[in-house]
Amino acid sequence: MAKVTQAAKVGALVLASAAGAYVIYSTISKNVGGGGGYLIHGYLDDASGVANHSRVTIAGIAVGTIDSIKLEGGKARVDIRVSGDVALFADATMGKKASSLLGENVIVLSAGAREPRLKTGDEIQVLPEQGSVDEIKRDVADVAKLVKLVAQQLAASVGSDQGGKNMRLILQNLADATEALNTTIRENREVIKTTLATVDRITRQGEPELVDILKNIRSISEDIRGITAAATGKPGAGAGSDLRESIEHVNRASQSLQSALDHVDHVADRLDRGEGTLGRLSKDDALINEIQGVAEGVNDLVGPVSRLQTVVGLRSDYNFLANTIKSYVEVRLQPREDKYYTIELINDPRGKTTFTQTDVDTTNPNDPAHYRTITTTTTDAFRFSLQFARTLGPVTGRFGIKESTGGMGVDLHLFNKRFEVVTDLFGFGEEIQPRVRVYLSYQFIDRLWLLGGVDHLFLPSRRDYFVGLSLRFTDDDLKTILPFAPAGLTK
Repeated sequence: MAKVTQAAKVGALVLASAAGAYVIYSTISKNVGGGGGYLIHGYLDDASGVANHSRVTIAGIAVGTIDSIKLEGGKARVDIRVSGDVALFADATMGKKASSLLGENVIVLSAGAREPRLKTGDEIQVLPEQGSVDEIKRDVADVAKLVKLVAQQLAASVGSDQGGKNMRLILQNLADATEALNTTIRENREVIKTTLATVDRITRQGEPELVDILKNIRSISEDIRGITAAATGKPGAGAGSDLRESIEHVNRASQSLQSALDHVDHVADRLDRGEGTLGRLSKDDALINEIQGVAEGVNDLVGPVSRLQTVVGLRSDYNFLANTIKSYVEVRLQPREDKYYTIELINDPRGKTTFTQTDVDTTNPNDPAHYRTITTTTTDAFRFSLQFARTLGPVTGRFGIKESTGGMGVDLHLFNKRFEVVTDLFGFGEEIQPRVRVYLSYQFIDRLWLLGGVDHLFLPSRRDYFVGLSLRFTDDDLKTILPFAPAGLTK
């Protein structure tokens, strides 16, 4: 009886299993298997890793299976049976996605949204295939080859005994440099701290002055922009033509100087080839020895000229009330730090004024028996200056000829000689009172000075205000035109 009961239990289990299998089969095949759902197809360039009857998903949810895979027109045609309750539209897509690094792939779909809906026999769009596992393996293999080459090069350079020694020396030098740097920092820690504190204190105390200086620079820049607009000839810029004419004069002078230098080069080439009288004389050894003796004596005479500094200055001023441009060309010969000689050539649009006094004796009863006439003549001529200057501390005194008249001046140098206060007194005999000009000059860029001031300070009828730019630079080539300068210049 127990055996019958056990057999009955086994039979009941088999029947239950069969019933469960049938239910599962009915559920799965209701829409997908057999004739359920609808059949669509797409074409893949590579169907490797895709198997028949594998599942098809949308957003990770199974919505169908692969019905068949076959070759058609050089591509893999994949027929997919989709569940009937899943709607696919005209813009639906199909793609292949790797499910593991073992080369297994699954088909994924996107439903789309544009009418009409797909039906049995329709073709679905196929997305471009992403990189396959084989391509990734090939890329990894290429990277491995490059890493191998780098390792070989590193082994060849560092792996040898000499390479190891070099590497140890490099590391030792780096350690020594680091230790020296640490020692320097430790020894100068207080100095660095004091320096930073001093800089911070100066910055805090000088902040108001710096703000004022920046405001002044901005105002000066606007004035310079106005002068530049005048130079470009914009409407309302009457001084532009004068500035352009001055620049053209400088260009013509530069071209003339270049032509003269070309002629000098030509003569030097002829001498080097032994042509001409001087060239032939240079080939005579006896004469060369005599000339060498003379040259040694001349060298003793002109040797100090090599220490002579030649400073060239180019300057243009704009006079606001006269609406004119005044230009200067200056050459400064400075044998020592505390004295120099200056030569200036000035183009003043107001010209040069001279006075002529004539005493007349006459017998004409209508005129006095003796009278004097004074004639004032103003000509459009260049003015020149020739002055000697001596510096004592921050003050420089000048004396000589200033703008074609006797004159003198005093200059005050401040802030490491980057800021100057210049006073000129000249024009004796041209006016009832001598001409006084005062201006400030600031070197805001290396070699470039910005200046502004007042001319005819004590003569209201001719008083004018001006602003200008000055370029100063040292030109050692000018010393070549002073071969016979007296040695006393350097004493």
